[in-house]
This record gives sequence, C-alpha cells and structure tokens, in this order.
Amino acid sequence: MSYSYECSVCGNARPVTGECPFCNTTIAPLAHSDTDVINLELDSPTSDEALDQLTHYIRAASEAQIRALVVIHGYGSSGKGGNIRKKVREALEHNYFADRVSEYYHGEDLRHQSDLYRDVIKRRPALKKHFKLFKEGNAGMTLLMMHSQP
Repeated sequence: MSYSYECSVCGNARPVTGECPFCNTTIAPLAHSDTDVINLELDSPTSDEALDQLTHYIRAASEAQIRALVVIHGYGSSGKGGNIRKKVREALEHNYFADRVSEYYHGEDLRHQSDLYRDVIKRRPALKKHFKLFKEGNAGMTLLMMHSQP
C-alpha cells in the first residue's frame, strides 16, 4: 500500500491516522502535499461509522498540515442523497468540525471553470490534480478547507 505521509520519527511511509506500522509512534506524520482525499464509502460503513472516521481523519490531517481535504461520501442510490452524505453535510452545517474546517464547498457547486472553481484553485493550486474527481455537478463529494495551524 502506498501512503502520502511520512513518519516524522523513522521516515517510512505511513497512513495519516493511527500509529506508524514501523516504529509505532503516534506523532503526526509529515504530508507530501497540502491536499488529501478520503473516501468514506470504502468498506460500506454506516453513516455514524463514516462520520467517526471523518472526524478522526480531519483531526489527523490537520495535525499533518493538510490545508484542503476532498471528502468522497457518495450520493446514494435513492436519488435523494445517501445517509453518509446527509450525515456529513449536517455535521458541517452545524459547525461540528469548526475547530479544524474553515469553509466547505459541495461538489455540485465546484463545476469546472466556474468562478468558485477558479477561486478555490487560485487559493489551493495543488487541488487542481484532484478536480477530475469533481465531475460536473458531483453531489457525492465535498471539499473542506482547513484552518491553518500555528
């Protein structure tokens, strides 16, 4: 498995959450980029499990100096939006992540070459490589802009 984080103690590649599999440290890793992607749909979690996973990931990504996080939550097969999507959006609307997330944008609002898209790319150029994930009107994703940590 390939990771985009490096252990700040032993230098090996490691995930952003949990401990380093090589030296077992829990010290925040070093990120290779200021942007990251998390897919909350993997392993078909419940909406509560997905929200817990996102909460831990946001905390770890913030400590690793990630500035923008693309969250894949899916849209759901009902045509009305899935439970994970609803849970994530509800948490954002109620400022559940306000200590780490400064602003957020729904995928359907980040249409390629829209004014919002251009503004976000201007502020975080590294996101450009991820915007292929934000297909025209993709309501199954959300972009989180993280607070700068001192």
